[in-house]
Amino acid sequence: MSPVKLYGIPRSRAFRCLLALEETGIPYELVATDYREGCKTEAFRKLNPNAKIPVLVDGDLCLWESLAINLYLFRKSGTLWPKTPEDEARLFQWTLWTATEAEPAQGAWFYNTKFLPPEERDPAQAEKGAEKLRACLAVLDQHLADRPYLCGEAWSAADLQVSSVLYTSWANGFDYGPYPRAKAWLERCLNRPAALKARGMREAA
Repeated sequence: MSPVKLYGIPRSRAFRCLLALEETGIPYELVATDYREGCKTEAFRKLNPNAKIPVLVDGDLCLWESLAINLYLFRKSGTLWPKTPEDEARLFQWTLWTATEAEPAQGAWFYNTKFLPPEERDPAQAEKGAEKLRACLAVLDQHLADRPYLCGEAWSAADLQVSSVLYTSWANGFDYGPYPRAKAWLERCLNRPAALKARGMREAA
């Protein structure tokens, strides 16, 4: 199998794809491309006209959007794609929930507490994001009341999609204490061998 090319850096949304690549075992080459200047070049815009990372190139396929890239990698691997229509639907559900509910809330909190320079932060937006993120974590905590993973007894691609995004708030000190089941689930997901390898790349950067 020829290596795919992933354009991005570990300390970005490319982390999610690195985690998926490590879990699937698909050979890859990381093409270092940062989100400030590297993705603004004319050459990169030919890959992604949105001028954002990550981008995956696999032969003639050029794909952007981190969670969509992961869906492709799951299917390509032949190991992580769900075996039933029901679990496939659950994977889509949790992927879309992550993109539409959890990530925007997390982003509002993270950008206005950690990422932006202090003078550019908006405390009201940070609190609004935190409130919405707490609601998302409450949903997760309730869902995990009678199962260890999102789709049942076994870890799955759905767990990877959600945990790879929530890593940002978890690693940056968001209070997961009120959501013990979600916290324990996230720690199980993020301490898998493949996740530790991807985290090593991100945390060393």
